[in-house]
Amino acid sequence: MARVEFDYVSDHTKFINEEMKKNPEWRTDQQNGRAMWWDKPQDVKQNEIYADAKVPQKSYPYDVLFDS
Repeated sequence: MARVEFDYVSDHTKFINEEMKKNPEWRTDQQNGRAMWWDKPQDVKQNEIYADAKVPQKSYPYDVLFDS
């Protein structure tokens, strides 16, 4: 069985880690960007309404083209 190297770090990861050390303020910018775009409060009731309103999709969406 092949030996797995757990200590490998890609060139990209090394680059990002070095840049983060040089620019620690990026961490705050990163967190602010995440909060702006992704971390949103969820409305459970509204999500249930959306889930209930879904229409089941046909198994093959182009069946309409072949109906005679």
